[in-house]
Amino acid sequence: MSKPFETDEVINQSPPLVDVDLFALDHPLREAVVANGGADHEAELLEFGRHWGSAEMAERGRLANENVPKLKLFDARGNRRDEVEFHPAYHELMAHSAHAGLHNATWSEKGGPAGGASEVLRGAKFFMAAQVETGHLCPITMTRAAVAALDTDSKLLGQVMPVLGTRSYDPEFAPWWTKRGMTIGMGMTERQGGTDVRANITRAELDGEGYRIAGHKWFMSAPMCDAFLVLAQAKGGLTCFFMPRFTPDGRVNAIRFQRLKDKLGNRSNASSEVEFDNAYALRLSEEGRGIPTIIQMVSLTRQDCALASAGLMRSGLAHALHHARHRSVFQKRLADQPLMRSVLADMALHVEATTALVMRLCRSFDRAPHDEVEAAYMRLLTPVVKYWVCKSAPAFLYEAMECLGGNGYVEADVLARHYREAPVNAIWEGSGNVMCLDVLRVLSRDMGAAQAVLGHLMAQSRGLDGAAEALVFVVKTLQRPDAEGSARLAVEKLALVAASVALQDIHPRNALLFAQTQLRGDRGAAFGAVDFSTPEIQQLLDRALP
Repeated sequence: MSKPFETDEVINQSPPLVDVDLFALDHPLREAVVANGGADHEAELLEFGRHWGSAEMAERGRLANENVPKLKLFDARGNRRDEVEFHPAYHELMAHSAHAGLHNATWSEKGGPAGGASEVLRGAKFFMAAQVETGHLCPITMTRAAVAALDTDSKLLGQVMPVLGTRSYDPEFAPWWTKRGMTIGMGMTERQGGTDVRANITRAELDGEGYRIAGHKWFMSAPMCDAFLVLAQAKGGLTCFFMPRFTPDGRVNAIRFQRLKDKLGNRSNASSEVEFDNAYALRLSEEGRGIPTIIQMVSLTRQDCALASAGLMRSGLAHALHHARHRSVFQKRLADQPLMRSVLADMALHVEATTALVMRLCRSFDRAPHDEVEAAYMRLLTPVVKYWVCKSAPAFLYEAMECLGGNGYVEADVLARHYREAPVNAIWEGSGNVMCLDVLRVLSRDMGAAQAVLGHLMAQSRGLDGAAEALVFVVKTLQRPDAEGSARLAVEKLALVAASVALQDIHPRNALLFAQTQLRGDRGAAFGAVDFSTPEIQQLLDRALP
């Protein structure tokens, strides 16, 4: 008896979403780049989008996550090495990111800001790279941000920039000054303090022109970096240090890795616990100035947390919409089912708003050195944007997985990896509560600058339903003596207004729609629990993925 059909024939499944141009197909991103000063970089971004949207790059992302890093403490003869071994795909991802300048393009050859729209250009690239593989971007982010701390020591910065400033990735385990390119990691937190770095007990003692550091770090990010920025208690207080993997005489520094963290996500990237056995380091800035030294660096890493989360949501939306257009259920394509259309349209609107907001934040980083209002926007909105965008991502990616049904829940699909990846950006570089406290700190220390930003948002939000009322609530709440207890609600509302205003510069119709659905309170908690008209749904879906 013959089979009625071929059992291995695959029907009613969506094809892989690969070999696409991540920039050309993303109208909200393209328009956000133009609106924020990056119009001259379209050709470069189109090339980047085609390359990172290729099947080859997707495969590298898969391999780097399925083949996790391994800690090798000793060589075959028993010599201490403290090396981490990565799959070749990880090194390939690092090389492509370095070639694109994701680790250094916003700095000049001398370490100052590159100027122009360098932050917008890099931000758009980072946004796209995060859609492919986010773990390797950890050392990329830290290397870029470290220059802000190194700027406190002009001599050391002058030595480092000729190596860090290249677009070469050199994975060789060797002294940084002998390499074609370098990366810089961080060791800030300790097990007894976490975010409260003032509780650090790692000690630093002066030893000639350098210091010797003894202690422990609970999280040492990207342990195969060529150097690390480390916080330790010196005689004068908490201080920031530059700790290379090799001492000046070429010996392996006494940085003793204890174990690699077994993390929920971020699997391609190694995070370690480490002990310093009188490790050699150089001081950055004066003793006791550790927190001021790293503060600008922290702003840059928080910016990248928001960019990565926004990129992950964009990828989740694209995969969900792509699947819905190819999958039929109950004699109709998923993309034509009314409930699914509402869900996808609501997700598309959310991605438009987050994309507009993170690119607007990049613009403020570009213009802050020459514009006081933009500098104030950067200081106040960086924790606001990180809070809202990074908090949004896990729930968004869960919804994207549900759009694919069981296919979204298995590891063979990229959405499972995205979902596991998303929480780290809300935790890394300060949790949600820390972001709210930072907003209150900006208000208490520079009320004039904060009022200028809030006034700017008020003026720009005219005509956006609910925006004025939300800003009044924000101001009243954050100025109360007991503001800390209600800060999350105020910060979220501030983010929603800022997103509406950022989107208004790009697509006024969708900005109004976003304000109406987010600030008026007539929507449910889940994606799709909103009353859209049919034309609104169609234009949102058409823009999301042509």
